[in-house]
Amino acid sequence: MLIGDVARRSGVSARMLRHYESLGLLRPTDRTGAGYREYSSDDIRRIFHIESLRSLGLSLRDVGRALDDPGFAPSDLVDDLIRQTRERIAAETELLTRLRRIGAAEPDGWEDVLQIVALLQALGSESAGKRQRAALSSADVDGVPVPTEALVEAALNETDTNVAGALRWALAQSGDGGLALLAEGLDSPVAEVRKRAVQCIAEMPSRKATALLQDALMNPDIVVRRCAAMALGARGVADAVPTLIDMVVEDANDVDAADALSALASRPALADQIAARLVESLGPGVVESSARRRLTQALAEIPGITASRALADLSHDEDRVVALTAAYILTMRDAR
Repeated sequence: MLIGDVARRSGVSARMLRHYESLGLLRPTDRTGAGYREYSSDDIRRIFHIESLRSLGLSLRDVGRALDDPGFAPSDLVDDLIRQTRERIAAETELLTRLRRIGAAEPDGWEDVLQIVALLQALGSESAGKRQRAALSSADVDGVPVPTEALVEAALNETDTNVAGALRWALAQSGDGGLALLAEGLDSPVAEVRKRAVQCIAEMPSRKATALLQDALMNPDIVVRRCAAMALGARGVADAVPTLIDMVVEDANDVDAADALSALASRPALADQIAARLVESLGPGVVESSARRRLTQALAEIPGITASRALADLSHDEDRVVALTAAYILTMRDAR
């Protein structure tokens, strides 16, 4: 079979067949009287073997070794091809993500594209200082909208405290565009990612963020629940009260939790409810003495008759520290 026929039947161009021959990969079995290459069935079979190995990503040099070296072991080469393919897929995926983010920003021209690319590169820098500056500048890149998805990804993966704070601030400035992705972060299998997600949501002032924080009160992760409760307490959301009281009982950031309860109690409709819940938690045998002392201190800034009556009862408590604390608080309340 002549080279033209081989090219038509195999799908490999005559030029490529000649190239294979120049590399020693393929040698026609014979030549015609006129000097034309003539390929046998074995030659055709070798062509298909070459193309099959090339389809796996082997270089032509490795194809030659695979076909001609009896001692050539494929396992190491296949493992190497797997590694290279994974690296290539990761690089292509990263490129696709970057292109999608640039497209989402709807740049007007190449200057906008270059600014966005520069920001994305800075957010991924190994330098914490560069990442922080990128986050702080992202709120206004010469009028070019910053890809919110990039900010969320950076915030959920940031380990530096200062950079994380800057990223949370940037997300708060960007509106609600990142809330859906942050909500996904709350369900991450990684505890630190869940914590960062709720911290980001806590700094977003919108109603949608508040609703998401209320949902987070039911999250299986206690750290997420507590962070959500603190944020909701500052927003005046009564749903946070049970978790805040639990934080006081469990000595988990209890001072801030008590302050949040105090802020909520500034609303007359909530003051007696909060006081009643604190009193319920103070019941004999409900919690250990150290927790009862913290709950007594939490009553200090809760206005209303329910809190005052509870403190009067506690001033005669069998725990001397609780009794003295309650008596002192009552004296201060009377003075005010």
